[in-house]
Amino acid sequence: MPHFPQSISAFARPRRLALLVVLAAAMVPSAAEARAAGYDGIWNVTFATTRGNCSSGYSVPFTVSGSRVSSAGGGRVSGRVNRSGAVAVQVSVGASHASGGGRLAGVNGAGSWNGVISGDRCSGTWRATRS
Repeated sequence: MPHFPQSISAFARPRRLALLVVLAAAMVPSAAEARAAGYDGIWNVTFATTRGNCSSGYSVPFTVSGSRVSSAGGGRVSGRVNRSGAVAVQVSVGASHASGGGRLAGVNGAGSWNGVISGDRCSGTWRATRS
């Protein structure tokens, strides 16, 4: 059985430690994600139509996790929220699609949206509350 000198074993230990440090650092959220995490949770978003022939008053739940906005049920939702609460979102359900922007603060949010809903071009406002 070959015998390896002590120096090879001593060389492997720092490399393992460096690998563990790199892996641990990769699992820690970035500073921007950590700051955006203040908006994490389920947000109930209610839409109002101010222009166009689209229904008004419907609500959709969105999920915020870190800086990502996604669907909490129904439709495709994608978007981002930055550390100051500015949010931009795209929503699509079947042939209907809309985009919106605004701001989240504390447990409330508000903004505007526009899109094509059931073939009609519409726009309006939205309000959100965090559950």
